[in-house]
Amino acid sequence: MADEPVVEATGLEKSYGRVRVLAGVDLEVARGSVFALLGPNGAGKTTTVRILSTLVRPDAGRARVAGFDTVRDRREVRRRISLTGQYAALDEQQTGEENLRMMGRLCGLTRRRARERAGELLERFDLTGAAGRRAGAYSGGMRRRLDVAAGLVVSPEVVFLDEPTTGFDPRSRQAMWELVAGLAAAGTTVFLTTQYLEEADRLAGRIALLDAGRVVAEGTAADLKRRVAGRRLDLTLTDAAAYGRTADLLGGRAVHREPDRLLLGVPTDGSAARVRALLDEIDPDRDAVARFTVHEATLDDVFLALTGRAATPAAPAHKEPARV
Repeated sequence: MADEPVVEATGLEKSYGRVRVLAGVDLEVARGSVFALLGPNGAGKTTTVRILSTLVRPDAGRARVAGFDTVRDRREVRRRISLTGQYAALDEQQTGEENLRMMGRLCGLTRRRARERAGELLERFDLTGAAGRRAGAYSGGMRRRLDVAAGLVVSPEVVFLDEPTTGFDPRSRQAMWELVAGLAAAGTTVFLTTQYLEEADRLAGRIALLDAGRVVAEGTAADLKRRVAGRRLDLTLTDAAAYGRTADLLGGRAVHREPDRLLLGVPTDGSAARVRALLDEIDPDRDAVARFTVHEATLDDVFLALTGRAATPAAPAHKEPARV
């Protein structure tokens, strides 16, 4: 059982009216790992999570979580998972401690055990000092930590985190990353959806890139970067005219573009011979390139190369909070 994937999806399809959201999604997630589903807005990430967490039925295909079918065995799946969406599903009029104790009672814990478990989680999530404050007065980062804590009252096998750091400041995002790493270290499987490339790179053992309802690439961060290029040659052009000419010359080979900085990025193997050949091709008269640097390819390069657009997270549309 330990070697079997804890999350499996085969051929998942889902449409809303004439809009096809998922067009045949296949996924496998190893037990005790952090798996990131990466993609732009509208790629189908949240719909995938809602199917895996039994909130939505697929039109076609099947999914299993913790060994149970998400349609036929919904009750069994729900007993083994936790789902935290983009918006905290909390009672804002209750204190942080009251929210956790209430969740414990709803999950079948005795009053004493619910109180003990609330104290354990408040300490684990660095919320002890705010235990007696109303949840409605919490900051965004504190609310999200409390929401995740509430989902761990009964130690689920799989935690689904749907874009958990959307709208976070850098300090709160770092705190959430440490929290996710701690969950995985304790043996919990974390299924993470995100638009933040650094988040996926930092946390996930494996990453799947979803675009237009299909998985277009999957592997470790290093695997995906090698798929695009081992290195990237960044060129800073001398002026806007040189930038325009060079961008036209490179066409689709330019995997990174920053017109305001007059910067273009081109895949390369990093060898001196290849870099020299690219410079000779791009700037034979030695008057277009002001300077250049060579660095490791990033997930941003992967994202742009495989989806045709940069990863620029936008403010999400309102979504109904959900927890199983």
